[in-house]
Amino acid sequence: QVQLVESGGGLVQAGGSLRLSCAASGSIISIKRMGWYRQTPGSQRELVAAIASEGNTAYYADSVKGRFTVSRDDAKNTLYLQMNSLKPEDTAVYYCNADALTTTWLWRNSWGQGTQVTVSS
Repeated sequence: QVQLVESGGGLVQAGGSLRLSCAASGSIISIKRMGWYRQTPGSQRELVAAIASEGNTAYYADSVKGRFTVSRDDAKNTLYLQMNSLKPEDTAVYYCNADALTTTWLWRNSWGQGTQVTVSS
């Protein structure tokens, strides 16, 4: 009922930038919290950044503070992650996550399929 599609990943040199996007679609009435997670092989998925509805409150993991910026466009049901000053340790698969109220009047937590970000040294 809710589909999340990430885009914008790729290969970049250390110090470079990437912008990830996550487009939400489906039977959506509204979206509450949206967030970006990342995962490397053999590790647990970790929360990188999250943003509340209306974009007035954001959370960042200590490892990305000052380098990453999360934002959202509610008119487009789209989440963004601007990643600057990338480091090799930022290499991971990045996943979008969202809490959406659907037309069944139930809240649904959904994940995207992930997009690979690789930072070379």
